[in-house]
Amino acid sequence: MSENKKTGHAVQTTGHAWDGDIQEYNNPIPRWWLWSFYATVVFSIIYWVLYPAWPIGHSYTTGVLNNITYTVNGEEKTTHWNTRARLVRDMQTGEDAVKQRRHMQEVANASFSAILSDPKMIDFSSKIGKVLFTDNCAACHGMGGQGVVGLFPSLVDDDWLWGGRTENIRETIASGRIGFMPAFGKTFSDQQMDDVVEYVLSLSNQAEDQPRVQRGKQLFGGEQGGCYYCHNQEGTGIQSQGAANLTDQIWTIVDVAGQKDIEGKRALVREVVSKGVNRSMPNWKGRLSDEEIKLLTVYVYNLSGGK
Repeated sequence: MSENKKTGHAVQTTGHAWDGDIQEYNNPIPRWWLWSFYATVVFSIIYWVLYPAWPIGHSYTTGVLNNITYTVNGEEKTTHWNTRARLVRDMQTGEDAVKQRRHMQEVANASFSAILSDPKMIDFSSKIGKVLFTDNCAACHGMGGQGVVGLFPSLVDDDWLWGGRTENIRETIASGRIGFMPAFGKTFSDQQMDDVVEYVLSLSNQAEDQPRVQRGKQLFGGEQGGCYYCHNQEGTGIQSQGAANLTDQIWTIVDVAGQKDIEGKRALVREVVSKGVNRSMPNWKGRLSDEEIKLLTVYVYNLSGGK
């Protein structure tokens, strides 16, 4: 026991002392803290009764809250209350879910021109489309649709191999695409390869050897090379074939524009002409619903500014 100097009353201590005169009081726990502790005990007991809580063998107590009913593959399923079942039910019958389905139906019934002329439908399509793009397309084309040169085309410019109209984009997403160009490494001699490469660079005003350009033009537009079958005589490409436009400064297979000198550009174009191209994009019909493909189409279309 020790005496409280302020009150003069004896105070119980724990019996511990330091340096001879420093003692530890044995004061009781504050009453409010004690009652708060009792309240947490009562709350936990009520929680154990209401909600799934205690493991029992390979199962667990399911609680006494009302059951939850939701739909799985068109059939109703009823189970005890749990957060997963509640989430599924809310996604099917919740206020936000009902509103989203209504908007989805509006978009499904509208034409692309009607969607693109309605700010509300564009906003809805962009929000849902961005989620779809992130989940299904961003792994290849990047989060912003910028693509990877040599692997995956950029979706943010106005260069569309298969066409940039909404109908073209929807067909690309739904059916997929196969991009193919034969290899000419064994078809052309070294000089012929150099000539064709120089001519291809001349189409975008990047060539320096005019005699090569003239010889390459004959090969490009003649039966021996036959490049015009896909790229046409002007080199502007044919969208139905997915053939690139060679007259612009946009290169999807190799980074010609990023080269500092003509030799670097020639080397990259030669590689493409020599080895050819063989790449594909999977189809998403069946993996995505028609409505989701439509929303994704609008989102991709707007990535390039709607060009």
